[in-house]
Amino acid sequence: MTMFFFWCAIGFVAGVIFGSFFEWTLHRYVMHHSVKWFRYPFERHALVHHRIFKADHTYHLVNERDKNTIPMAWWNGPAIVAVCQLPFLVPALVLHKWGILCGAAAACTLYFTAYEYLHWCMHLPGKRHVERSGIFFRLNGHHLLHHRYMGKNFNVVLPLADICLRTLLLRSRIAFAQARGPSVPDVQPKPKNPFQVLALAAAKRV
Repeated sequence: MTMFFFWCAIGFVAGVIFGSFFEWTLHRYVMHHSVKWFRYPFERHALVHHRIFKADHTYHLVNERDKNTIPMAWWNGPAIVAVCQLPFLVPALVLHKWGILCGAAAACTLYFTAYEYLHWCMHLPGKRHVERSGIFFRLNGHHLLHHRYMGKNFNVVLPLADICLRTLLLRSRIAFAQARGPSVPDVQPKPKNPFQVLALAAAKRV
C-alpha cells in the first residue's frame, strides 16, 4: 500500500506538470487556431470569449447575458481529463503501477477544476477569499495580458509552460487602458522617461 501511494505521488506531480503543458498546447493550437475538423473550441474561445472579454474594463463581466461564455461546456472537463490520462496509461500498464494513473487522474481533475474556478473569478470578481491571495493577484495579471496579447500567457493555472516555451509576458509593451480592481495588478510598462510617465497616467484616466 505504501508503494501504491508513492506511485500516486509520482503520478500526481507528473500530472500537474503535464497539465501545464497540455493547457498551453490546447489553448494555443486549438482554442486560438481553427482546426478544420474541430472548430468548436476556436469559435467559442477566440471568436466569442475574446470578443466579449478584452483587456480594458470589459475584462470583467459587463452584460449578465454573457456570463455563460466564461466557463467551458460541461462535457469539456471529463473529456480533457480523459485525454490527459493517455500518456500515463502506457507506463501504468508497462510497470504495473496503477498508482501512476490514479495520481495523474487526481492531478488533472484538480488542474481543470482550478482552471475553471480561477478563470471564473478573473472575469466575474466577487470579493472571494481566493481573490485576496497573492497568487491569484499575479495569475490575474498574467491572464489580463493574454487578453491584450493573445499570443502570450496561455497558462491560467500554472505558467510553467509559458516560462519554458517562452511565451511569458510580465508587463504590457505599451500603455493601454487596462481593467482595474483590487485583485488586478498594474501591468503597464515601467516608465523609462517623463513622456512614458505622462502616457501611463493618461491611460489610467481612460
